[in-house]
Amino acid sequence: MKIAFTTSGDGPDAPLDSRFGRAPKFLVYDLDGDAWQMLDNAQNLGAAQGAGIQAAETVVRAGARAVVTGHCGPKAFRVLAAAGVTVYNSAAPTVATALADFRAGRLAPARGADVEGHWA
Repeated sequence: MKIAFTTSGDGPDAPLDSRFGRAPKFLVYDLDGDAWQMLDNAQNLGAAQGAGIQAAETVVRAGARAVVTGHCGPKAFRVLAAAGVTVYNSAAPTVATALADFRAGRLAPARGADVEGHWA
């Protein structure tokens, strides 16, 4: 199973970004292969609108079945849920810590968006 983590860095020790749609990058971790890849999300950093939807589509195309992020807005949450991607909110300081929390079952699936649209 693949899990997408929001981040501003280039690896597991990078910080977990609190934003979903406007996170600079996604680290997509494959639990089965114990491997990861980076996805750029720079096109959405300055988007006037639609950043969450476009970011969600990027994550879905990458094959992620789960997303771990600080916060997720309503439009992105709807796109992810429609694609069968589960969202988990985390305040972990790094992607590695968030991954450890996920593996240990310490993260609960989000029931909905936890911020309004256009959250910065």
